[in-house]
Amino acid sequence: FSLFPDFIYQTCLRVGVLWSTKMVESMKKVAGMDVELTVEERNLLSVAYKNVIGARRASWRIISSIEQKEENKEGEHKLKMILEYWQMVETELMLICCNILDVLGKHQIPAANTGESRVFYYEMKRDYHRCW
Repeated sequence: FSLFPDFIYQTCLRVGVLWSTKMVESMKKVAGMDVELTVEERNLLSVAYKNVIGARRASWRIISSIEQKEENKEGEHKLKMILEYWQMVETELMLICCNILDVLGKHQIPAANTGESRVFYYEMKRDYHRCW
């Protein structure tokens, strides 16, 4: 039972991270088909990645807040766990940003036939370069 509090703590650190991953997986498949997406499909692609990035950014902020509280208590075990999750979230953020930048650069920008589509994708590209 001594690990029980650790599992609860880990669960609290993970809240909000996993739910939107499936939406990104689906939209990545659609975006990888090298066809110009409709306005609705572009919006779904954008929202999928926005949600998954937003969830991780929220997790990052929560972990940061927890870390500050634990530093005051000098709880080495919990600090180590926090730093591991912090690194995991940062790595996931970087991978997700690289993923969407790859999808945009290899598939959607080349497939964009209208100025509106190109502007939309270049704005997304700018946003995800800024995220990371």
